[in-house]
Amino acid sequence: MLIHGPLRVSVVETTEGLGRELHLTFTDTFQALPLATQGATLRAYINDLQAMIDEREEDSAERQGMLTILQVAEQLLPHVTAGELALEETIVVEVQPEFSLQGGLAGLRLN
Repeated sequence: MLIHGPLRVSVVETTEGLGRELHLTFTDTFQALPLATQGATLRAYINDLQAMIDEREEDSAERQGMLTILQVAEQLLPHVTAGELALEETIVVEVQPEFSLQGGLAGLRLN
């Protein structure tokens, strides 16, 4: 699935083989935007992502992946708008096999 937006997302298998990591980086173009525009751009991305999710079948793997990215983007939004993140850093989210959207993002850390 390819979603154009302010985030580049890659999925990496963990060395233990017991889950995956999402590696998220903000694009250079996004990083160069003024702070106010960054917040508006990320909000628009969230809205677009939600619209794409609504078009997918309820049980599709693609929809589940998009929901995960949506949740991460929503949690990052207030920190981006406040200028609290070093946007050049890669954000790593550990996704365990039993991961659920209701369980939250326990493995969120900045590198």
